[in-house]
Amino acid sequence: MVDTTFGTSTALDDIAGTYVLDTAHTRLGFSARHAMVTTVRGSFKEFEGTAVVDTANPANSTVSVTIDANSIDTGNKDRDGHLLSGDFFETEANPKITFTSTAVEYDGETWTITGDLTIKGVTKSVSVPFEPTGSAQDPFGNTRVGFEGQAVINRTDFGLTFNAPLGTGGVLVSEKIKLEFDISAIKQA
Repeated sequence: MVDTTFGTSTALDDIAGTYVLDTAHTRLGFSARHAMVTTVRGSFKEFEGTAVVDTANPANSTVSVTIDANSIDTGNKDRDGHLLSGDFFETEANPKITFTSTAVEYDGETWTITGDLTIKGVTKSVSVPFEPTGSAQDPFGNTRVGFEGQAVINRTDFGLTFNAPLGTGGVLVSEKIKLEFDISAIKQA
C-alpha cells in the first residue's frame, strides 16, 4: 500500500550517487523579522546544484550550489527591488550567491554539510544540518531523494548592513536570518 498522506517513502536502501537539484521541487528560502513584529519570508527562484553522496565514507561527499541573486522573491516587488540594491545584495556587482561544501558528516540520522557561503563577495563558513525526508521512484523513472535543513546566519557578516531604527526601539530588519532548505534531488545515471 502506498502512503498518499504526508508520509515518506523509501526507494533506496543506499542513497550513494551523484544528484542534481530538481529546481521545480526545491525551495531555497529565508526568513527575517521585520519591524520587530512580524516575519517576512522569501526564496530564490533560479539556482542550480549538484551533490555527490558517499554513504560508505560521508567525508568524501560534496555539495555545490549557485543561486541567481536577482531571482529573489518575497512576494512584494518594492521590497524585492530594495533587496537587489546596494543596501542589500547589490546584484549588479554580485549577481551570484554560492555555496561549496568543505566538510560532510553523517551520524546515522543527520547529514551536516559545512561549506563556504559567498554573498555579496564575502565568504563565511556555514554548517547546515539536513534530515533525510525519503527517497522515491517517480512516475517518469527518476530516482529522487529529499532533505530538509535550516541554519541561522547574521546578514551583517556578509555586508548586508542596511537598517533603520524604530521609534519604539529596535530596528526595521533583524540581523538574524533563518535559511530554510527543502531539497529534492534527482539521481544521475
